[in-house]
Amino acid sequence: MSKALVAANWKMHKTLRETEEYLRRLLELVGDEPPVELAVCPSFTALALAARLLSGSPIALGAQNGHPKKEGAFTGEVSMYQLADLGVRYVICGHSERRHLFGESDAFVAEKVRAAWIHGLTPILCVGETLEERQGGRAWEVVERQLSSALGDGLLGPLVIAYEPVWAIGTGVPAHPHDAQDMARRIRAWLSERFGGKGAEVRIQYGGSVKPENAREFLGLPEIQGALVGGASLDPESFWQIALAAVY
Repeated sequence: MSKALVAANWKMHKTLRETEEYLRRLLELVGDEPPVELAVCPSFTALALAARLLSGSPIALGAQNGHPKKEGAFTGEVSMYQLADLGVRYVICGHSERRHLFGESDAFVAEKVRAAWIHGLTPILCVGETLEERQGGRAWEVVERQLSSALGDGLLGPLVIAYEPVWAIGTGVPAHPHDAQDMARRIRAWLSERFGGKGAEVRIQYGGSVKPENAREFLGLPEIQGALVGGASLDPESFWQIALAAVY
């Protein structure tokens, strides 16, 4: 298994000046050989600047979204092809905010995952259930449906899966570590059953109100190999503390 991957999802935050200040500080903290793999996913407006600042560093550049079509009349969209041209390595696909706020279907998320692979990107596939679905005993049913749709054509390239219980995102209330471990174990078993050894290479992250104070509770779990961090990643010191929880 590769190093844990801790990724910062800035969402709709930070100006260019703030981006530069953040990344310069994070690079100071991280050094040349961090014990964990890091990725930063800025807003689209800051991607080019981040690509320049992170070039040659151990921190990977990620994007929060990407359109599956290579080019065309899709006003306001940025394609996977364009992201790859910019030097992006990771791209978030199917984040719950995209699914629920923008109506992205399982089928559309699957298109994104395939397009990411076509253009040499590694998708971070987000899966997770709402509180209503969990309370109704359908948490695994929902996650399995999302996995089956996104990976129905097979595991065609490198992949990261982020389990994000929707009810824990942005609320400050994380899932219980037992619940996160149970879901990660189910995801791992599903991957192994369908893809054998290739499935064992997929890293599973936890995402959902991860903070320095609770990061070790999740990153120390046997089936969790990283985190997709939202609000707590907006401060470089906080993000680095979370990353270190994956190894210490």
